[in-house]
Amino acid sequence: MAPLKDWLECDGALLRLRLSRPKANIVDAEMIAALHGALRAHGTLTTLRAVLLDAEGPHFSFGASVEEHLPDRCAAMLASLHALVLAMLEFPAPILVAVRGQCLGGGLEVALAGGPIFAASDAVFGQPEMKLGVFAPAASVLLPYRVNQPAAEDLLFSGRAIGAAEANRIGLVHTVFDDPETAALAYVNEHLLHKSAAAMACAVLAARGAMVRDVRQRLGAVEHLYLERLMSTRDANEGLVAFLAKRKPHWEHH
Repeated sequence: MAPLKDWLECDGALLRLRLSRPKANIVDAEMIAALHGALRAHGTLTTLRAVLLDAEGPHFSFGASVEEHLPDRCAAMLASLHALVLAMLEFPAPILVAVRGQCLGGGLEVALAGGPIFAASDAVFGQPEMKLGVFAPAASVLLPYRVNQPAAEDLLFSGRAIGAAEANRIGLVHTVFDDPETAALAYVNEHLLHKSAAAMACAVLAARGAMVRDVRQRLGAVEHLYLERLMSTRDANEGLVAFLAKRKPHWEHH
């Protein structure tokens, strides 16, 4: 099964992207490549004013592939995910995200690279990486831009998950709606479709110029921290192995 469905609507003004491996919609190498490929394929379309990213099934995404976080594979995984994050931030049209159910880990990192986020009332957001003895590199960079620094640190340090109402209260979610895809499409129809695509591309570049430069620099720094320092610790490897073995990790704090 292909990990992603993509198609155009509204005479080429709207690109639809749909994660299509329910119920988990794991953000693995194949999913990342499919998303990046769809953005490359449509990024030069001169009529495009918006993108809507959603997912099949009851959940947006359970997160990234834990197997691909193991020491022999994590460098390639981080490089590809961070390249996707930058491609989303630099895309010449807003990428709206509609979320149902769980949106966790790498799934939330993908959503953070888009935005605004439209959430169902049952949506749950979190960065649980700390429970595995690791941290979330892309979210460490993106969350402070989407919410305030204390709220970002709460989610990043605790690993806790929050519901749609709290996510809306801290600014992570734009709106909570029974049908988030319908709400996102209504936003597109009311606010984006009747704009100039050329002006939209310039507006995105103008609004995000400093952010993209900072994110590019900081992604490189946190990637280095993750690979060279974190993954040399005993606890990071213990946490990943324990998760895959479905047992509690035993921390030794080094």
